[in-house]
Amino acid sequence: MDSILDLKGRVALVTGAGQGVGRQVAIQLAANNAGGIVVNDFHLDRAQAVAEEICRVGGKALPVACDVTDFRAVTSMVETAEGKFGRVDILVNNAGNAGPSDGLSNIKPFWETGPEEWANWLGTNLYGVLNCTRASINGMLKRNQGRIITVISDAGRVGEPHLAVYSGAKAGAAGFMRGLAKAVGRNNITANCVALAGINTPGVAALMPDEDTMKKILRAYLIRRLGEPSDAANMILFLASDAASWITGQTYPVNGGYSVSV
Repeated sequence: MDSILDLKGRVALVTGAGQGVGRQVAIQLAANNAGGIVVNDFHLDRAQAVAEEICRVGGKALPVACDVTDFRAVTSMVETAEGKFGRVDILVNNAGNAGPSDGLSNIKPFWETGPEEWANWLGTNLYGVLNCTRASINGMLKRNQGRIITVISDAGRVGEPHLAVYSGAKAGAAGFMRGLAKAVGRNNITANCVALAGINTPGVAALMPDEDTMKKILRAYLIRRLGEPSDAANMILFLASDAASWITGQTYPVNGGYSVSV
């Protein structure tokens, strides 16, 4: 019996896929019969390492270094992907946080920041989503089929006091996806979000200096552990597959019960 999660040879572009959630998403899609994975990261060596992992087990992958905040670079990346694989059927907007800058280690109250700091959060989390979607969507419209999945944060759903601009950027990306879903649904293109809470990635691990801090943070979670990249990747695989063909304009929390809603 065929798996309902079989991607049937479709090609996926995953941004920020050099580590953490993006890496696991790329590997998970490849393992479920994707016809090719475009592995994007700001750092080429990280993208190459993940592409090599995929190729070693028989998958097809193309590493591409690109800053998602640069529309021309993103357009060139998609053209390169289409030149290699012929198309991009699935876009996973995963690149996030403050992009390549080290924003999480130097968090300040909003009133102590200015446009330069805001640009790091807005550029990657909002404009990066716009750029990658704009560069990819014409091919989807032409083929009358596509999947667009944007990774946001529970910060965009409930707000985080120490990450106000980040919260706004993620909420903006979610609003964009809802509007886009209404615009392209008749073309059999779905647009959904996955909202994550704390995930056990290198960036998050660096913020957890000791066990007591971890225990304090996990009190807010109904399931008392951090999420794993595979938790996010499993939901993204589902939304990329035919099993989710009648789901669009939605945000799915993958958060261990950090926040709940109807």
